[in-house]
Amino acid sequence: MTPTLEPGRLLLVVRGLCPRAGDIVVVRGPSGVELVKRVSAGPGDEAMPGWVLGPDEWLVLGDNREASTDSREFGVLSSESIVGRVVWPGG
Repeated sequence: MTPTLEPGRLLLVVRGLCPRAGDIVVVRGPSGVELVKRVSAGPGDEAMPGWVLGPDEWLVLGDNREASTDSREFGVLSSESIVGRVVWPGG
């Protein structure tokens, strides 16, 4: 998530908060590893022209697009994969 968050930065993450586009979240990637990503689009949002996300689909991207493992690689995630929303430090 550089340059927004530097590696090793301490985060406060709250479970159960519904994220919105633009929020920074912790997600459980397909391999089970927890990743910090930004919500690009959520349920009902248009992810790309002509592609609207379903009722439990989340598109997440890293801020460092050239070096990020995110939805471009592993696809959309379900709410079950969202661990929580980062509330401090803010992005």
